[in-house]
Amino acid sequence: MKDEYDFSNAEQGKFYIPSEAIQIPIYLDDDVARYLAEKCQTAPESLQALVNDLLRKDIEIARRVASSA
Repeated sequence: MKDEYDFSNAEQGKFYIPSEAIQIPIYLDDDVARYLAEKCQTAPESLQALVNDLLRKDIEIARRVASSA
């Protein structure tokens, strides 16, 4: 290592990414991945869009069940 480093042109936070902007990887079980891959072949949407749509529908169902209980 050098004895001194020149930080006069440094930019604070240049590579900072807020934690809420970081997307974590989601790993699907093999059977679920196969099913969704088959659905993507018959549907014009991407795997990500299909998974998001299915999850949104599931969230809506869960909310309806919770509000009626």
